[in-house]
Amino acid sequence: MTTAPLRPRRSVLYMPGANERALEKAKTLDVDALILDLEDSVAPDAKAEARDRVVGAVRSGEYGHRELTIRINGLGTQWHDDDMAAAAQAGPDGIVVPKVNSADEVRQLATAMEQAGAPSHTRLWAMIETPVAILHAEEIAAASDRLAVFVMGTNDLVNETHALHVAGRAPLIPSLTWALLAAKAHGVVILDGVYNDVKDPEGFAAEARQGREMGFDGKTIIHPSQIEPANEAFAPSRADVEHARAVIEAFETAQAEGKGVATVNGKMIENLHVRDAQRILAFHDALAAR
Repeated sequence: MTTAPLRPRRSVLYMPGANERALEKAKTLDVDALILDLEDSVAPDAKAEARDRVVGAVRSGEYGHRELTIRINGLGTQWHDDDMAAAAQAGPDGIVVPKVNSADEVRQLATAMEQAGAPSHTRLWAMIETPVAILHAEEIAAASDRLAVFVMGTNDLVNETHALHVAGRAPLIPSLTWALLAAKAHGVVILDGVYNDVKDPEGFAAEARQGREMGFDGKTIIHPSQIEPANEAFAPSRADVEHARAVIEAFETAQAEGKGVATVNGKMIENLHVRDAQRILAFHDALAAR
């Protein structure tokens, strides 16, 4: 697989594939990416119709800058093979697969995508949502070049560990951190899980900020009201951008003077700070280009 260009994934919205009105509305939302869902949000007797509707949406070319992915039904379900074939032929930006538990499953999925004719730009997004997946997260992250994104399934993790949904997510922090380390070690993007209470904007904002502080690349969301706070939490602020520019300028000046380090606002600046500043500016530029 070739290296994909930098794509902001601050806000990644689940949209029910059976809901034509929702798919139409998604064309107008200021969201970075969409997960057009064929799994949990679609009743068994509506799976085939939803599949056709989602494939049509991907092929329409009417979603602008928004990254389009299709969440198919998981391995071992009666709908998986048909979902995979249809999604691969539609050629979305990604195919999202729930409950990926091992490196072998990643390789199986990557092979199925290739055999179904998925273009090279269609990447695999693996949902990490079971204790088994957490324990094998590094192996999963390293399993295939087709794999581009980890999507944390925090509701399932809470359910399977018999934990509780609490403010601050203390029961989930070890799992989130372990998956995040695995993703970062292998260059895989990682998206934080959903926040269930759409009527609690303060709680959502706090959790989004926590995810950004931990190092997540963006957040999966379930309602349009969560788009703006997710975008804000995972984008560099004006102050971040100004500081990044100051860091690069100070370091370049120091190098020109034959010095190995520089200072900005009294703090020492080294190569690692410059790399982080460059990353911030590249993300800022990617947003501005849209």
